[in-house]
Amino acid sequence: MPYDAEILVIGCGNILFKDDGFGPTVIKRLEEYSKEHSLPENSMLIDAGTGGPHFIFSLPQECWKKLIIVDIVQFGAEPGTIRTFSVEELPEGSYENVHSWPVSQPLHDLSKQCEIVVVGCQPETISAPDVELGLTESVENAIPKAINVILKEIGV
Repeated sequence: MPYDAEILVIGCGNILFKDDGFGPTVIKRLEEYSKEHSLPENSMLIDAGTGGPHFIFSLPQECWKKLIIVDIVQFGAEPGTIRTFSVEELPEGSYENVHSWPVSQPLHDLSKQCEIVVVGCQPETISAPDVELGLTESVENAIPKAINVILKEIGV
């Protein structure tokens, strides 16, 4: 599968750990939405799961104009609150991948090549290391707002 779209929407997270599955769930709902409504041809939806850093940092990035990362972000709001972040606005120390590797510095480097927007949702519960499937009600209810934000970001 080529990743040569100009706009990538990448859902990050682990569906096994409650609200950490927000990103992949949003991508799944966007894929369902796209069956009835066309998305711009220059955009691509990717459920990166826990492999977000792989997609973001190891694929060819020459043609990317915009990267929209969909993930949970701990930013001290009410659970289910949706907020967009630029790379510079990411809460320090709270934006890490599943292995606690901070990704904000590599995102800063990548932001010199393309626009990066993080669509973050304040989680209610992250069950790791305990496996617990399904989102909390507050995060589940935030999905339509997240989708609207993403559609606006891709120009729909």
